[in-house]
Amino acid sequence: MSHENEDEYETGRGPLSGLKVIDLTTSYAGPTAAMYLADLGADVIKVERPGSGDDARGWGPPFVDSRSAWFASANRNKRSVVIDLRHPDGLAALRRLIATADVFIENLNPAKLRTSGIGPDRLRQDFPHLIYCAISGFGLSGPDCELPGYDLVAQARSGMMSVTGAEGGTPQRVSTALSDIVTGMCAALAISAAAVRQREQGTGDLIDMSLLDCDLALMAPRIAAYLAGAPEPAPSGGTDSVLAVYQTFSAADRELVVAIGNDAMWARFCRAVGLPHLAADAALADNEGRRRNRGVIVREVGARLRTRSAAEWISVLADVQVPCSMVQGLSEVVADAQVVARGALLPVPGTEGRMHTVHSPFRLASTPIAPNSPSPDLAAHTTEILSEHGFSDAEIEELAGSGAVEVAEQQGARR
Repeated sequence: MSHENEDEYETGRGPLSGLKVIDLTTSYAGPTAAMYLADLGADVIKVERPGSGDDARGWGPPFVDSRSAWFASANRNKRSVVIDLRHPDGLAALRRLIATADVFIENLNPAKLRTSGIGPDRLRQDFPHLIYCAISGFGLSGPDCELPGYDLVAQARSGMMSVTGAEGGTPQRVSTALSDIVTGMCAALAISAAAVRQREQGTGDLIDMSLLDCDLALMAPRIAAYLAGAPEPAPSGGTDSVLAVYQTFSAADRELVVAIGNDAMWARFCRAVGLPHLAADAALADNEGRRRNRGVIVREVGARLRTRSAAEWISVLADVQVPCSMVQGLSEVVADAQVVARGALLPVPGTEGRMHTVHSPFRLASTPIAPNSPSPDLAAHTTEILSEHGFSDAEIEELAGSGAVEVAEQQGARR
C-alpha cells in the first residue's frame, strides 16, 4: 500500500523510540500487545507465515478492499515480513533479525518453539539482552501449559462467564475480545517495564503472559470477596455489585445506568430524583444498609426513573455529579460527542473513511499526534527489513526463490 504522506507514518516519535520488536504472534492478544508498543514509538516487525499470514487477516466479514476490519484493529504502525519457519534458511533469517532486536513476542505452540530452536531458554541463552514475551492460553508452567487457549476459553475458565448474564439465565461471554485485549495491554506494560531495565543495565527478561492469568486479574475483586466469605456469585444482570445502587434501570424510553459510589452521592441522588425520604432513612445511610435493602431501593428507584426519559434523567444527575449513562449502541458510541472530541476513532489511511481503528487508551503530551499507519499488506516490507539486517539483494533473491521468505512481488503474483 502506498502512503500519501510518508511523514505521517514515521515511527520512533514516542517514548519507546529505538526499541526494536519482533512480533511473531497471530490472532489478537499478541498483535494487540505489539500494536500498543508501536503506538508508543517502537519499530515493530511483524513476522508472518507464507501465503495467508496472520490468522486474523481472514477474520470477516467485514472486509474493506480485502482487508479485515479485525486485523486492521490490532496491527497498525507495523511492518510485515514473511518468513517460512519450516525452512532452515527462513529460521536462520529470523534469528538474524532477533539478534539485533530488543523484544521478541510469540504465541506459538511450545513444542514447535523447542523444535525450531526459538524457545525462551535457547534465545535467552543466545541473546542475553533480549526481552522474551511468551503469550499463551495458560502460561509456561502448570499441568495445562501446552493446551491451546482462546478468549472464550479464558472467560469460561476464569469464572468471568459465571457472573455474566441475566439473572436466572445461562452464563454469557463478554461480547468483545476482552481476554485478548487485556492480555495485550498487560504484555505491553510488562515489556515497557522490562525495557527500562534493559536500557539501564543491558539485561533482558522472560515475560510469561497468559489469557487465564489476565482474566483472573479482572476477576480479582469477585475472587477476593468469595474467599472472604461472600456467597458464590451467579449471573444477575449486573445487579449484584458490591455497591448499591450500581446497575441498569429502565427510564420511560430506554435503559440507563446509575453508579452510586459513596454515601454523599446517594443523598444527592435521592434528592435529585424526588425520593428525599430514602436519603433521610438511617437504615440506608451507608452502603452496607443499602445492600441489605437493595430490593426495596431498586423497586422505588426503578418506579421513579420510569416516569421520565433517559435524557432528562441524565441531565438531572449530571447537575448533581452522580455518574450515569444511557446504555448506548455502537451507532451512538461512534457519534458520541466525547468520543469524537477525544479523537478516539482513527480513520485507516487509504480507505477514504470506510475503515477505522480505535486510538490507544493512553494519550501522551509528548506525542500529541498519534502514529497511524495502516496495517501492512502481507510481505510488504520483507525486502526492506532484510536489507536493514545486512542481507544483500542476491541473498534476498535466493531466499525468496527457495521459499524461505516471501516478498511483496510474490504476494502480488499470488493475488
